[in-house]
Amino acid sequence: MCSCKYVIVATVVSLQHPENTRKRMLSLSYCYSCGFILKNGSCYSSCWLNASSQIHAENKRESRPAEGKFGGRLSIVNVVYFGFSLVFGRLEMAASTEAPEPWYLALLGFAEHFRTSSPPKIRLCVHCLQAVFQFKPPPRVEARTHLQLGSVLYRHTKNSELAQTHLEKAWFISQQISQFDDVKFEAASILSEFYCQQNLVDSAKPVLRKAIQISQQTPYWHCRLLFQLAQLHALEKDLVSACDLLGVGAEYARVMGSEYTRVLFLLSKGMLLLMERKLSEVHPLLTLCGTIVENWQGNPIQKESLRVFFLVLHVTHYLDAGQVKSVKPCLKQLQQCIQTISTLHDDEILPTNPAALFHWLPKEHMCVLVYLVTVMHSMQAGYLEKAQKYTDKALMQLEKLKMLDNSPILSMFQVILLEHIIMCRLVTGHKATALQEISQVCQLCQQSPRLFTNHAAQLHTLLGLYCISVNCMDNAEAQFTAALQMTTHQELWTFIVTNLASVYIREGNRHQELYSLLERINPDHNFPVSSHCLRAAAFYIRGLLSFFQGRYNEAKRFLRETLKMSNAEDLNRLTACSLVLLGHIFFVLGNHRESNNMVVPAMQLASKIPDMSVQLWSSALLKDLNKACGNTMDAHEAAQMHQNFSQQLLQDHIAACSLPEHNLISWTDGLPPVQLQPQNGPTTSLASLL
Repeated sequence: MCSCKYVIVATVVSLQHPENTRKRMLSLSYCYSCGFILKNGSCYSSCWLNASSQIHAENKRESRPAEGKFGGRLSIVNVVYFGFSLVFGRLEMAASTEAPEPWYLALLGFAEHFRTSSPPKIRLCVHCLQAVFQFKPPPRVEARTHLQLGSVLYRHTKNSELAQTHLEKAWFISQQISQFDDVKFEAASILSEFYCQQNLVDSAKPVLRKAIQISQQTPYWHCRLLFQLAQLHALEKDLVSACDLLGVGAEYARVMGSEYTRVLFLLSKGMLLLMERKLSEVHPLLTLCGTIVENWQGNPIQKESLRVFFLVLHVTHYLDAGQVKSVKPCLKQLQQCIQTISTLHDDEILPTNPAALFHWLPKEHMCVLVYLVTVMHSMQAGYLEKAQKYTDKALMQLEKLKMLDNSPILSMFQVILLEHIIMCRLVTGHKATALQEISQVCQLCQQSPRLFTNHAAQLHTLLGLYCISVNCMDNAEAQFTAALQMTTHQELWTFIVTNLASVYIREGNRHQELYSLLERINPDHNFPVSSHCLRAAAFYIRGLLSFFQGRYNEAKRFLRETLKMSNAEDLNRLTACSLVLLGHIFFVLGNHRESNNMVVPAMQLASKIPDMSVQLWSSALLKDLNKACGNTMDAHEAAQMHQNFSQQLLQDHIAACSLPEHNLISWTDGLPPVQLQPQNGPTTSLASLL
């Protein structure tokens, strides 16, 4: 199951201008009735406070002492001059060669004070910014204030209509002002982001296109807006348009003399080409990127971050192709690279080239990403204890990061990690834990419509795998069918079809549907994907079907092909499954010696993974094999192992089926249910585990 998502991430480095730290104390008061500034006893919102009871009530609600008729007096000793705009986390005044008006400083000071209060007083911050318009400010101040208001409302409130109004005004007014690039392009960027959040993508595109058209003399903003529009197209699955824009960005960065940003554009384009399976274009592009990165002499952290991006693409490409053994040298390089980055101190010196003011991911996010691809590799290779170890590390790091930054990419990392560890738990015989983690994925997806859209198919696939593990075959079929309707990803589609075929084989009476599926995943002819792992699994499914049909020679041919492919790439679980099934075939044919040669290594490998189902199967076969050979002691030992595995699986089976989350197996449409009723007890048997 390939649930790895390629993502364009271009996080903007905060611009740091020297700040004038001169402070002023202004003698203005704050109207607590309506939230506007009082000057010389007049409220600029025309609010007159005549009732002292109202003053005291408002002061009590704000936890401030009443000071006279006009409410609490607020000292703004901490009002400072600021240098840029709200996107970098604070309210800042417009840069100007002339000294700003005292009232403007005061209002910004009040607004910033309320915004940074604990907890933030966003309503009062908004009132202070709105008061700026009462002074009929010049166009520059008006546009910047609209931008700040729109940003605050968008980031911190649900008043989307008012946020849209202010952002649109900021974009419109700023276009009429020359040499006002920061506000102009910031307004375009945030307005487009807002439109996308409101599912108004067709409104976002013209804004970004216009901003890109007029920003060619502003390298930083031109590159940033190109990244933003490319990401918008990528989210819409219009990868051709996204690649075109990234190509334009790479050429622009080259002309501007920023090899660093050029590589960011090229690697982002390479990522999308990998998604499109245009391997003939990917390989020369990645080769070019590798050469540029190795020869580039620049900031060590920037260089190492480019290497991480470059290596992540290589590793995910190998894993997507199911080449678990081939990827090991590249994965080792990636792990060494992230260790190097973790020892480097963040360099406060910013690049002098404005086109280079970007970085791919924060250092902490890169660490989580490397953990994630390591988990993906460990799961495919069958090193499930290692997968658990790195999942725990990654989830712990994610929890710390999400306390400081609730970025959508962190939730995406969390979901992908959970998807992989859920599959590991189903293999290791921890179904109850897996089910609770499936429920956790549901909760994360409920919080983000985009996350649910991107992971709904994977979620139903996981539920289908869980249903197989508890022998709910009808529910498994329903879950896999739902998943197939939700995905266009070829690797995931092939994974689902392979597992659905195993359901039909176990049911034994779905011949027409089964043969229809097998024609679509024929490993000998026109296999739909290039994945080595999935093709090996398709051979195994063919062997399993032939075994159940009693066509043992045909089954052996398919299973030997599976063994050949799985050994070539260290696919340990497929190797164990193939060995035990071959051992079963030889036992049925009466070739006990050959059966033993298959089952013993299968048992050893299954114990190493560990794979509870294969261990149960192998121990049952060893018991019968030793009994047939007259090895009483060995037969007794195998019988005891089989009993222990059976008890562990039975207890886990009962625990899982008794959880309220077990009802998720009935969910096949729409958003996952919010509340789940507890089960009275298990409704399935363990018969299918043998």
